[in-house]
Amino acid sequence: MNREDFPMLKKDIVYFDNGATTLKPRVVIDKMNKYYLEHTSNIHRGDYEAAIKTNELYDGVRDLVSKFINCNSDEVIYTAGTTMSINMVVFGYMRKYLKKGDVVLLNKAEHASNVLPWIKLREEIGFEIKYVPLNKDYELTIDNIKKCVTDKTKVVSLAHVSNVVGDVRDVKSIGKYCRDKGIIFCVDGAQSVPHMKVDFKESNMDFLSFSGHKMCGPTGVGVLVGRKELLEEMDPLCFGGGMNSFFEEDYSYELKTVPTKFEAGTPPIAEVIGLGEAIKYLMSIGMDKIHNYEMDLKKYLIEKIKDIDNLIIYNKNTDSGIISFNIDGVFAQDTAIYLNHYHIYVRAGNHCAKMLKDEINIKNTVRVSMYFYNNKEDIDKLVDVLKNSKDIFKVII
Repeated sequence: MNREDFPMLKKDIVYFDNGATTLKPRVVIDKMNKYYLEHTSNIHRGDYEAAIKTNELYDGVRDLVSKFINCNSDEVIYTAGTTMSINMVVFGYMRKYLKKGDVVLLNKAEHASNVLPWIKLREEIGFEIKYVPLNKDYELTIDNIKKCVTDKTKVVSLAHVSNVVGDVRDVKSIGKYCRDKGIIFCVDGAQSVPHMKVDFKESNMDFLSFSGHKMCGPTGVGVLVGRKELLEEMDPLCFGGGMNSFFEEDYSYELKTVPTKFEAGTPPIAEVIGLGEAIKYLMSIGMDKIHNYEMDLKKYLIEKIKDIDNLIIYNKNTDSGIISFNIDGVFAQDTAIYLNHYHIYVRAGNHCAKMLKDEINIKNTVRVSMYFYNNKEDIDKLVDVLKNSKDIFKVII
């Protein structure tokens, strides 16, 4: 679908590393180049024509985000990406909110970005982190979350879609449960927002983080969405120009309102504009169409590889375009090198989910992560190469 829009696909490659980053369509590249070629300027500082044009484009992306995920435009904060967004929540809001003896619920399938900030803040405050167990299919269920909740549980933080197992968590049910219990609900949307319809308000999310580069946009830009009343209580992590109303010799100062108070200094202007163009591009295709297409591809791939004797698949039944597997007796990185010989790009390793080994009893896997520009011909090529994997060491040595 839409393969002609992606210059990288003119090369003889099969790109299956979309969980790490996606390819960029020509419209996004052109939009960013237009900023650099035709109206380069800073934002909210100039009164000339180019600056006014830049302001309109930059500020307009908040409205696009609000339509894309159903939030208010003044709840949209531009960040450097999902990792920065989560750190802003943990150290800007949770540092004031949590106290010793409180409990934060995580799980062992989470990405480092949704584990390490909590561990670091725990050193400072002394709250507890508890890990909700996964079920037999390595999925996180609301039932298991409920079993772990006590009156000391203050936060549930999870990925909407896990980046290795690829299970889609029921954020609507979890969000309602958390809201009813007065528990703050934080969602890492890095692997969901690019692939399916996400509704911030309907899912009762308190904070949602995602990255531009995983959804056909540029690197270096992302979004934090938070409920307005929580953002008003949250402290910025970075102070400087653009986010203050005044500061005086007597140490007095006043910050601007949400969301501007979180955006000190010159932001990644071209990247924000590129993110807006990527959102428009995805909306023109339709998120339901993208998700359904990916599920058709996954079903096709599972059917093709299920009878390959030496292949171990860890997540046949999850509702995302992520498949993790290993060739029996072969190190995951060796498999990736072997596939690269045939110009098939995949990811191998622990995928930044370094505690998942405790659940699936294997440290490293090969990950195929699909997107709407992949097709059945890509899958056929992958399958043919995997069927011949008995010769893997002849190829890579």
